[in-house]
Amino acid sequence: MRSLRTYLSVAAVALAVSLAGCSTAATSSTSTGTTSTSSTQQVVNASTISEDTHFDSDDLTWDTASEVAISLSDGGSKVTSSNTSGVALDGNTVTISAAGTYRLSGSLTDGKIVVAAGDSDTVRIILDGVELGNSTGSPFVVQSADEAIVYLQDGTSNTLTDASTYADQGDDAPNAALYSMADLTIAGPGSLSVNGKYKDGIVSKNGLVLASGNVTVNAADDGIRGKDYTALLDGTYTVTAGDDGVKSDNDTDEGRGWLLVSGGSLTVNAGDDGVKAYNTLTVSGGTVTVATSEEGLEAQHIVVSGGDTTITSNDDGVNAAGGSSSTSADTGMGGPGGGMGGGSQEAGDYTVDVSGGTLTINSEGDGLDSNGSATISGGTIVVNGPTNDGNGALDVNGDLTVTGGTVAAAGSAGMAVTPGTTSTQSGVQLTFNSSVAAGTPIHLVDSSGKVVATFVTTKTIASLVYSSSAISDGQTYTVYTGGSADAKAGLTTGSIDGAESMGTVAAGQYTQAQGPGGRR
Repeated sequence: MRSLRTYLSVAAVALAVSLAGCSTAATSSTSTGTTSTSSTQQVVNASTISEDTHFDSDDLTWDTASEVAISLSDGGSKVTSSNTSGVALDGNTVTISAAGTYRLSGSLTDGKIVVAAGDSDTVRIILDGVELGNSTGSPFVVQSADEAIVYLQDGTSNTLTDASTYADQGDDAPNAALYSMADLTIAGPGSLSVNGKYKDGIVSKNGLVLASGNVTVNAADDGIRGKDYTALLDGTYTVTAGDDGVKSDNDTDEGRGWLLVSGGSLTVNAGDDGVKAYNTLTVSGGTVTVATSEEGLEAQHIVVSGGDTTITSNDDGVNAAGGSSSTSADTGMGGPGGGMGGGSQEAGDYTVDVSGGTLTINSEGDGLDSNGSATISGGTIVVNGPTNDGNGALDVNGDLTVTGGTVAAAGSAGMAVTPGTTSTQSGVQLTFNSSVAAGTPIHLVDSSGKVVATFVTTKTIASLVYSSSAISDGQTYTVYTGGSADAKAGLTTGSIDGAESMGTVAAGQYTQAQGPGGRR
């Protein structure tokens, strides 16, 4: 019989941030649509989205009779509506200089749409079957406006493709296939394909709201970037990027540099970070899938209060790091939970807060990593963490507080971190002398013979932390491996018929793992 050590979590009061979803819809006739932060953690919710961003429902409401219709064609673009104000045509360049609603259709193989409106103007551009390309730069540039709205007409497909090399590569020059110096909103039920061959796909140098749409971005560098904030409210966004997938990166202005996903679907394949914010990254609804990345979610403060998030990463899955705090550096050597620290590590102004939703992580580095503290008060967290002893499924420099929810964190044992003494929900940690092979069901059975938890690992593991309301402090549980499970991976139900008993463990008794950065 293999020996195993038992570790427990006993916990404290958690900070819970509840963020609701926001939805968007659009109709025609009068075409109505319905669709905060430096070193201080920003809280943004759907009820105040119009206060926290430039976006409100009026942005998607307009009178179709006032639209200016523009037909695009190489060498023959023209205004086809009786209302021609606010539009200038110069070869294959179309310049819009006034507030209003402009409906574009047709194609330009080597052209450009330029918005150069007043600082108080809202410019709404409807893409109604548009294909734009440019051989020397960006095909769509918002130079000035109060707000630019790109609306994707229902039933249409639209494409923006920039040049592989830009003629103007100055510091303030456009560097994306869709580039805006003003606040930018993308909405509508239609489709948009963005090919950022030079650097980025979609960029707003102010705020960016993704209210709806079916949008695909392929970018050589960053996929989607809103400087002040990036908010996904609804729609389907698929991003493939050579560097970061989706981000907000204002590192100078108070209350900026945050990212929110409150609805819709986001799928990211990134060469570096999947979803990233300088300040606070919040998932309160919708579906987030980071299919490939170096680090999946990264921000100074990370909040998961709803939705379904799945992360695959070559390094850390969830990483509270960076930002404006310099109290602690991320060396990948976390210490024991409960504020004990590890090695020379200090807890900085970094937080991970999970209060709802599901969070599934498959990481080669640390699974859930905070250079400060972490709080779990709800939701379900499953970590298939590292197989090497230089990283851990959980890695928290400060307090790891568990007051609710369900946590199953599997991985190597060398840097295993457990919930700390501030926790109020009990749990166990199993550390095996011999590795448990991928695909093996692991069962916890109480004294009555009831299976209270079944977990199936996707990797070879040596350690498993499990905490849920089903674990009673001080009670004894028998650990089994083998038998059967009703799912191929993760938390599920199962049977111990044919399983092997590995011994018993007592909830409420634990010893912190010894390894790099660990100490009792």
